Amino acid sequence: MSHSFFPVLIFFAVALAVPLGALAVARVWMMFLTPLKPGKDKQALYECGVNPLSDRQTRFHSQYYMFGLLFLLFDVETVFLLPFAVSFMKLPWQAFVGAMIFLLLLAEGLVWAWSKGLLDWRAVPKAAKP
Repeated sequence: MSHSFFPVLIFFAVALAVPLGALAVARVWMMFLTPLKPGKDKQALYECGVNPLSDRQTRFHSQYYMFGLLFLLFDVETVFLLPFAVSFMKLPWQAFVGAMIFLLLLAEGLVWAWSKGLLDWRAVPKAAKP
């Protein structure tokens, strides 16, 4: 009795078995072929061949990460809008409406970030309200 989903089931089984098998082989390799040899030199901090200036890493304010995420968001926006800009004159009006909706959603995100104070480096950002 053959079902139409049988190839999909085989695909998922292989997709699950390959990474799990690779992890199992790596674990066996680590346990038997490369025993751990802890030492003072291996536990020391290493930063690009330069002796570290402090004992631990410096903590950054979370606003830097939010600013980085916003940068990535608007960087990806240009990747999506570049093909639209190149073929603007050949596209139907529905494509223009879709691009404007996309820009409206991005502008809404920018206004939200601005209202939360994420773009003001001198002020502490407001707590997000649910």
